[in-house]
Amino acid sequence: MGVLLWIVLIGFVAGIIARLLMPGPNTPKGFVVTTVLGIAGAFLATVVGDAAGLYRPGQGAGLIGATVGALVILFVWNRLVASRVIPDHGI
Repeated sequence: MGVLLWIVLIGFVAGIIARLLMPGPNTPKGFVVTTVLGIAGAFLATVVGDAAGLYRPGQGAGLIGATVGALVILFVWNRLVASRVIPDHGI
């Protein structure tokens, strides 16, 4: 249970930092979406870092890796909204 709480906490903080670093009108908002953004960023950073040999086996991305992964996801999100592939729910 403690590990799950830790994952949610790191995901939420990484999502907040990513949203602060990449503001915009079409940024997804809300506690749950911000937390999922950070957790997905951590997963993305772990997969890419593991494939590149940056992490030891079983080691995951930390706060910085999760934030960078969340920034990549936000960038892709913004590009998809700008090209009207997905609708902008912020309007």
